[in-house]
Amino acid sequence: MIEFHFAIGDLATTSFAYSPLQEAVFSLRCWHDPARFPHQRPWLRRLRPAYERQDTELLEALVMPGNWIADFLTPRPARVRPAFADELDRVRATPADVVDDGFRRTCGKGGPLPRVVARGLARPEKLLNRVTAALDGYWHDCLAPDWWPRAQTVLESDLSHHSRVLAEQGSAALFKGLDPRLTWTGDILRLTPPVGSHWPDADVRIAGRAMVLIPTLFARGATTNIDPALPPVLHYPARGRATLSEEPPPVSDRALVRLLGRPRARLLLLLAEPASTTELAHRLGVTPGAVSQHLAVLYDAGLLSRARSGRMVRYARTRLGDDLCR
Repeated sequence: MIEFHFAIGDLATTSFAYSPLQEAVFSLRCWHDPARFPHQRPWLRRLRPAYERQDTELLEALVMPGNWIADFLTPRPARVRPAFADELDRVRATPADVVDDGFRRTCGKGGPLPRVVARGLARPEKLLNRVTAALDGYWHDCLAPDWWPRAQTVLESDLSHHSRVLAEQGSAALFKGLDPRLTWTGDILRLTPPVGSHWPDADVRIAGRAMVLIPTLFARGATTNIDPALPPVLHYPARGRATLSEEPPPVSDRALVRLLGRPRARLLLLLAEPASTTELAHRLGVTPGAVSQHLAVLYDAGLLSRARSGRMVRYARTRLGDDLCR
């Protein structure tokens, strides 16, 4: 069992963030075991040709037996919505001894080091350069063009939902909603490992270091750092991750189509869950400009609401919009 000990004031500094670098690194688990993340399968099929042009020998070796990944590859986000390039620069600055220890500590969770990693650790600086180059190519060629805009919207929706739960229902409801294996006693957050796992017991003192809660599309339950001495984080399965595999719903209500036109009717149906202009454009295969024009009309008619989250504006149906769709 892993216990996070909160002192007075630690809960007040607990915050949410998401990490594009973390999602890129954790997504490598899919190539090892596609059945583990069924909602990603349509994307895997589309991305495979681009993925096979990458440094796959090294990328696949970053996932150790048991799906463990070295902590230094996923540094704790420095802000709520960090840029991939900034996070990768932090990995590039990892000291050689931390690279060596990180891989060996991770390998100790389930088996021998992959051959390419074992060879590379003879020169950790060179291995780190190859790792960051491989991750950079994987991100820009495979994930950033189409997958990330959709994934980012899911993560934004998760942050909005859980922030609202915390504000309206409190900490106990928040942690219970992140993962049923989490229990909150008022000053201790307990994470019970899954049956049959090899997690070591750990007592993590928050001690003014501010825990960060990080949603991910590539976890089946809550996890944390391998090294309990690192600044505290809790990775948890993102709410709504299964929607990644969804195709745009067909427009079946002829009256709605006659009233609004097919493009606006489809947009209104899609907005059963909040989404951004960019995500809607990707899902419909049209330009963001075309989507924006229709959203403006639906918003002016009182069928949609909108809220800014950082640089992103997210739209959702109003009650009138829900009633109209029904």
